[in-house]
Amino acid sequence: VQLQASGGGLAQAGGSLRLSCVASGHTGSSYVMTWFRQGPEKGRDFVAAIRWSSNTYYAESVKGRFTISRDNAKNTIYLQMNSLKPEDTALYYCAAGRVILSAMRDPVSYNNWGQGTLVTVSS
Repeated sequence: VQLQASGGGLAQAGGSLRLSCVASGHTGSSYVMTWFRQGPEKGRDFVAAIRWSSNTYYAESVKGRFTISRDNAKNTIYLQMNSLKPEDTALYYCAAGRVILSAMRDPVSYNNWGQGTLVTVSS
């Protein structure tokens, strides 16, 4: 599975951005698709995930501001980011894998990664 992320950029605090991640190859119903982010000198943190069933999961820090969605026909997931804060500044990565629920928030559970897309939020 190859993943291609896009949509990063510069936004002001309170603004919005939408990230996209297109998957090529087989990502059947057992796959979870997930967004992680990595800030300067930080580890890779879970942001949001969506299962084939469209069940969604969020980090507490983004709940109510970010929305993850998927278009199965296009093999694409999206991350709509609203009410952005400077602390949302990071490289955002999409990931995919056959991951059980309890391991979904751990980046080591994934073996398919897209390149990062940079989100910068100015105050």
